Amino acid sequence: MRKLSGFGALWGSQAASNTADGILVAAAPLLMASLNRDPLAVAGMTIVQFLPWLLFTLPAGALTDRMDRRRILIGGNLLRAAGFALLATAVALGWESVWLLYAAVFIAGTAETLVDNAALTVPPRVVPRERLERANGRLFATQSVINTFIGPPVGSSLMAVAAVFAFSGAAGLFALAGLAALLLPRLLPTPTEEAAEHQTAQGVLADISAGWSHFWRHHLLRRVALISAAINFFSTATGSILVLLVTGPLGVPEAAYGLFIAVPAAGAVLGSLIAEKVIPRVGGGPVTWAAALAPAASYAVLGLGAGIVPGLIAMFLAAVAASCNQIVVSTLRQATVPDALLGRVTAAYRLVVLGVVPFGGLTGGILGGTVGVRNAFVIAGAGLALAACVLAPRVTTSALRRVEEPSRA
Repeated sequence: MRKLSGFGALWGSQAASNTADGILVAAAPLLMASLNRDPLAVAGMTIVQFLPWLLFTLPAGALTDRMDRRRILIGGNLLRAAGFALLATAVALGWESVWLLYAAVFIAGTAETLVDNAALTVPPRVVPRERLERANGRLFATQSVINTFIGPPVGSSLMAVAAVFAFSGAAGLFALAGLAALLLPRLLPTPTEEAAEHQTAQGVLADISAGWSHFWRHHLLRRVALISAAINFFSTATGSILVLLVTGPLGVPEAAYGLFIAVPAAGAVLGSLIAEKVIPRVGGGPVTWAAALAPAASYAVLGLGAGIVPGLIAMFLAAVAASCNQIVVSTLRQATVPDALLGRVTAAYRLVVLGVVPFGGLTGGILGGTVGVRNAFVIAGAGLALAACVLAPRVTTSALRRVEEPSRA
């Protein structure tokens, strides 16, 4: 019974924090665009948001195995609440600035590296093994729906009324997420992990190094990581200045911005639902190609001014392909990496895949300021198509099956 109530607390905490994240997906870019429409300044918000993933991902993974994970969830969410409460106060007093927005987003990104790593390790501790798959499905569905369909429209609507409502609402939801985590049981390290807790810093570094070495020696996993990194790089280069294209040349009202970005989110949800049937039929290799070429095409459609409807269709299809590719990559990682190394290898993978995001945001800002926002999208499309041609040919369906079959057997 305690385990079920523990899952309820985790579910509620994640739902509250995901709602806050969704509100900020729309509210933060809109506030930035109202303060400064320079493409590099707008892209700077994406840079500071994801810079913590480059700096703290590997230490956060090690810390998760050495602390009470409940404390990480509580502290991380309350830290995010404090950052956005400060920003909301500044907005209410008319003191908002680009640098204050940067600071709030950086604090939130730093806390997120800790909260996300910890949250991924909690379900096995609060749910019976036979219900684990169902519990993870509920968490993923909640995250997808709230973070993409509910949060962004609410965020853009609140911004249309008053920015202070959006940021104070997000702060309140993060605080609620921290309070919900208080209802979790204590999640202390297991006896094996407890021994590791007393190791020196050199032991932590050795653990991190072992995970990184295994990841880098896994040639196929390394290659799909590089493909995913290329996708993230160019998607961030365009996504960091998307608000300028949507509310500028495309003429979408600010209040509808959240609805605009919810369309590709629907594609991501659909992709996750059909992946189980699509991947066995078409193979992991073609899915990898589609995950790179479909976004590249969507950037070209948006940049060349084909119109709002064709642009949304292209973004929707790109999100479907990207979501299917995530299933391919997750299966490869889980089927071929030993369980004892899975957490650290996953952290190494995320470092490569998410560590490029700040550089993508910087590139998008520079391109938008020098060649124009539309041309930046066209260049990003060409760059991602070229990256696919270089990296994807060796990720074939037969190669994926070759490395996965021994584990299945």
